[in-house]
Amino acid sequence: MRILISVIFIFYVSLSGAQIRLNKLILAPNEKFVIEKSDILVVDTLVMRDSSSIILNLSKKDNFIHAKEVVVGTNCSIIGRGLNGRPGTAGEKGITARAPCRRGLPGANAADGALGQNATNLSFYSNNLTIEGSMIINLSGGDGGDGGKGGEGGDGGSGTRFCTAGDGGKGGNGANGAIGGNGGNLNLVCKNCGNLRVLLGQKLIIKNFGGAGGVGGHGGVGGQPGLGPEGDGKAGLRGFSGANAQQGKVGAVNLSRTY
Repeated sequence: MRILISVIFIFYVSLSGAQIRLNKLILAPNEKFVIEKSDILVVDTLVMRDSSSIILNLSKKDNFIHAKEVVVGTNCSIIGRGLNGRPGTAGEKGITARAPCRRGLPGANAADGALGQNATNLSFYSNNLTIEGSMIINLSGGDGGDGGKGGEGGDGGSGTRFCTAGDGGKGGNGANGAIGGNGGNLNLVCKNCGNLRVLLGQKLIIKNFGGAGGVGGHGGVGGQPGLGPEGDGKAGLRGFSGANAQQGKVGAVNLSRTY
């Protein structure tokens, strides 16, 4: 098992000439270390002071951290959470009739929300891992964007003695929410770290939930009817509301010790 893991890691390292190689990485309290232009961090000694964090490279599907000696303080974090999708734009309001007896124009349909971004996967290998306080690994997917609201229908024109007042325009349709991003997979392997499953939920906190699905936008309100001596118009119909989207998938977790 140990040989297989080493072979896999060496294979991935060989694919990237831009790996980050350090003898020591000591993060001060509240300091952020961002992995850029690479997906591999190799360090002999990694020390994370209280509330420090490592930001993974979200442009890469997989990130790798290989550290021989790791000491973690309190409330430290490794973050590879996907970004939330942007909300869809609302539809524009329909034009109100300017001439008498004319129907108001319908409101425009809204735009769908954007997909939540998938979290990155993380493989973390260590010889000696000591968590003095707590470490949070956040690989949750980003939330899907909400659908935009449909545009309101334009108002109908007023009536005259020669014609019935205009109807209000139909409201635009609300847009669909977007699917949440998938949670990332975590593969945490170490030689000397105690029982990882005992640490779970206390010193080791893993978040790799799927992102929440976006909420569908409401349909636009129909336009107001015109009024007139020969008869009033009809109110515009409301647009259809968009559909709510589903949550992203939860990532997998593999915790193991090698000797």
